[in-house]
Amino acid sequence: MADAKLSFMENYRKQSRNFRSPLWISVYVLAAVVVLGFMSGSHLIRMIFPYAIAYTIPMLMTALGGLYSERSGVTNLGLEGLMLVGYFATAITIKYTEQTSYAIALPLGLLVGVLAGALFSMLHAFASINLKADQVISGTAINMLASALTVYLARTIAGSGNVRIMLGIVRKDIPLLSKIPIVGPLLFTQTYWSTWVALAVWGASWYLLYKTSFGLRLRACGEHPSAVASAGVNVHRMRYFGVAMSGALAGLGGGTILITYSGEFNGTVAGLGFLSIAALIFGQWKPLGILGATFFFGTATTIANVSQVIPEFGVIPPVVFKVFPYVVTLLALVAFSKRSAAPKASGEPF
Repeated sequence: MADAKLSFMENYRKQSRNFRSPLWISVYVLAAVVVLGFMSGSHLIRMIFPYAIAYTIPMLMTALGGLYSERSGVTNLGLEGLMLVGYFATAITIKYTEQTSYAIALPLGLLVGVLAGALFSMLHAFASINLKADQVISGTAINMLASALTVYLARTIAGSGNVRIMLGIVRKDIPLLSKIPIVGPLLFTQTYWSTWVALAVWGASWYLLYKTSFGLRLRACGEHPSAVASAGVNVHRMRYFGVAMSGALAGLGGGTILITYSGEFNGTVAGLGFLSIAALIFGQWKPLGILGATFFFGTATTIANVSQVIPEFGVIPPVVFKVFPYVVTLLALVAFSKRSAAPKASGEPF
């Protein structure tokens, strides 16, 4: 009887921890938004939810890129700078192709942003892997260099620190799926095609990391690189791949900001790169956790940005909503700090 009781209590604790995971927290947030929509009318929920998705997708891509890097054993705090590089490269490409190559300007811009992010991340890879430099300092240097370099290039090429584009993704309803009650207006109405591309990348990344032998070797490089090397795996090459993927996906995240809700490069991604790092930690370095964490932070950012146009929030001082996403981030990290599942060799030179 005692053993059975202990077994029951242990299973209960495990289930309780699962229901406090970032993915379940995102489900709670989604449920709360749906309830709020029923209480306040469909107009409110239709106004908030598309913006929440728009803020979620760039963070999802960037945090997923950070997952590749850290799972391979390289800590990457330069995600903010890599987003900025992708943001700038996408803007410049679209600006100079939107008049002559209208049909392919947006995909081409995103592709250039991905490549630019991947190439720029090689600086961090070389410093961290070959030179065995402190990875925190290297990531910080990437952020500082990207911030200065992109603004300088924007002023040199475009004549201004801002690079405005005329093209952008036109939001559309998905046929049939948008007619589904409750879910249809939330997920399939007025959506960006980039959202579905990003979700496809997320799904492919989950499969690559957890269902293939290549993913197993990549994750092993972040846990026990010496054991992997003894089995004949080139750890340096795997880590280069992880860092390159972090740059590519962060560049994709930066480009997505431009073609969805920004419309111009202005020299900053408003801290979304750092929020992506927080989402990576909050999500326990797992794809499902990252998906939940980025949606949670995306919703918090949306509430902060649209609070001034919602009458129900008019009685609350605007400064409360401006700090709201960052306070929520700190509280989330404190709450989950004891359950950290970081790769054991992340940040350690090999």
